[in-house]
Amino acid sequence: MAKTVRVGIIGAGYIADWHADALSACGHAQLSCVVDASQEKAKAFASARGITHFTSVAEMLSAGACDAAHILTPPDHHRSVAELCIAGGLHVLVEKPVVLSRDDAVNLVQAAQTSGVRLSAGHNFLGLPSYTKLKKAAQEGTLGRISAAEINWCFPLPSLRSGPYGTWLMRKTRNLLYELGPHLFAFANDLFGPVDILHVSTSNPISIPGGGTRPQGFRILARAGSVDVTFNISLVETLDDRSVTLRGSSQMARLDYARDTLVIVGTNTSDLVLNPFRDALAQSLGHLREGSANAVRQLVSLNQKSPYALSFRGMCDAVYKSLRNGDAPDPRFSAASAEAVTRSLDAAVALLPPESKSSKPKGKPRPSALVIGGTGFIGRALTRKLAEQGTDVRVLSRGASGPFDDISDKVELFEASLKDETALSSAMKGITHVYHLAKSDDKTWADALENDVGVTERIARAAMSCSVERLIYTGTIASYDMSDPSNLITEETGFAEDMEDRNIYARSKAECERRLLAMHHDYGLPVTIARPGIVLGKGGPLQHWGIGRWHGAGAVKTWGNGNHTLPFVLIDDVSDGLILMAQETTALGESFNLVGEPMLSALGYFDAIHEELGARIKVSTGSPLAFHGADALKFFLKHRILRRKGLSRPSYRDWKSRAHYSSFDNSKPKRMLGWMPESSRERFVKRAITEADLFGF
Repeated sequence: MAKTVRVGIIGAGYIADWHADALSACGHAQLSCVVDASQEKAKAFASARGITHFTSVAEMLSAGACDAAHILTPPDHHRSVAELCIAGGLHVLVEKPVVLSRDDAVNLVQAAQTSGVRLSAGHNFLGLPSYTKLKKAAQEGTLGRISAAEINWCFPLPSLRSGPYGTWLMRKTRNLLYELGPHLFAFANDLFGPVDILHVSTSNPISIPGGGTRPQGFRILARAGSVDVTFNISLVETLDDRSVTLRGSSQMARLDYARDTLVIVGTNTSDLVLNPFRDALAQSLGHLREGSANAVRQLVSLNQKSPYALSFRGMCDAVYKSLRNGDAPDPRFSAASAEAVTRSLDAAVALLPPESKSSKPKGKPRPSALVIGGTGFIGRALTRKLAEQGTDVRVLSRGASGPFDDISDKVELFEASLKDETALSSAMKGITHVYHLAKSDDKTWADALENDVGVTERIARAAMSCSVERLIYTGTIASYDMSDPSNLITEETGFAEDMEDRNIYARSKAECERRLLAMHHDYGLPVTIARPGIVLGKGGPLQHWGIGRWHGAGAVKTWGNGNHTLPFVLIDDVSDGLILMAQETTALGESFNLVGEPMLSALGYFDAIHEELGARIKVSTGSPLAFHGADALKFFLKHRILRRKGLSRPSYRDWKSRAHYSSFDNSKPKRMLGWMPESSRERFVKRAITEADLFGF
């Protein structure tokens, strides 16, 4: 195949952007189309890339739009989608895990061979430049004879503690291994050959909503040829350590594949005085060399060559260079590698401790409340609170499973697109109260108008057509201008008339409110608006971006000096406030700031974490002016150099506002609703920190 390979992407989720960028930089392939069951997602992805879009694989095959396909669907659909593409004569690269059993792998490999196409495994980290150097050092004997290897994936998985819980990843313990294990087993298999699993143990179990537990730690002992291999997976809030360490008779090598650095250390021939000095100096120079090269590469490329991006580029270059030239497949990404890694995964899963099963209660719910965004942090707490108080709930969900299996007699899941007004109306049949907690994560104002504002208007129209008694919408205090410490914000404060200089989230939420209140005044929409503060409690994240900019679990830069009191509020208090808004007739057409009693500053919050949990988080204060300046530079580079369109640039005042300098008066919800947020600092800290499972253990 001498021509450039035309590649289609199947699945327009988060990972698709990384594949698309890598293909765009590849000289042997070109991105030609995208497939996604969601017309909106497919169209948006295609429009941004200037390619064709389809809503089914059959459409793509019929159009003859590509020669190869990257399969980026949820893992439980990998085999069926790959088989369709292979039967259609396409080469396929399948994201890890390629399949979910060795039998599936064998069948897929055979199907590709029969059809005369190539099956490639998406083991992207093997495409890193630093890994190429590590493999070369191991093969050439530079490290000596290798006796042991330790391969780590120690990186927080926040969804274990704060959701979402209805995804494929969270359904079973084995799915965690199938999702993360391929990275680790692919390294061992490529370096040493077939991996035999000897022992598997789990640790740090955490209870998940709906019943059952999931381990947050896995320790796997294995042997590959003459090498003892230890695999460690830790998903609690921990320092990022994604690494491969090889211990040889001459030298030891440590690959940090999250940062694309390789440092090799060994013995030297100096005497006892100079020996330790030379050892330490060699390590320091190695880190300096790798770190400097990495920094320069990212700076020159405007971060387009980050380590993660380079891993995908290396993979795509290797796969399509060999395919285009008619060479044998690169063993790192070959079908044989896919089969070997899946065999190891099967063996590890077979040694997992038995998974406890929780029985579902009998009975069918008769919902009168609908929660849109019910699987999120606030939505889960609200749904459970409603059920506790005797209200059956319908939760709008993307899937048929969710975090409510233990109360399935009280909670019904309903699949509907937020962009399908007919489906929304169906979801509201028999419903008296609708809670709209959903939000979108948009990069441009045009996207926000479609995905947030447009969706909110659609929900409002459906609520009116179904004669819903009350629509409770959750806005955000972020829409206020909180840049002035002398201001006291009440519900009468209002938002700025022109919010073009605000961040997309704050502006979009304010626009949603404006349009809902206009519909209330013009058409009688029965709406009440809630604006929660910085919400804390069990099920919420440690790395809360309302407090500062996080750099992993151990370091944060606060928005501002960190000394002023922040508008914290407990998750249970927010749930209570939302329920009271639906019950109180005088709340119709009103808005309420759900901000707790003044308790802690940002620095006080981190001090409390240290006192209660023994963890000292490194905190530095951030100047809003410095944040604004850095953002201005990024905007210039993205807009002028990378030619990206539709970007917004928040003002200096917006950056100051993120520090929450202004204080809040929460008397209105207390007066009109009888709302009683936690007033005891001791109890607040206990619920917000001590019992909140912030670190996962």
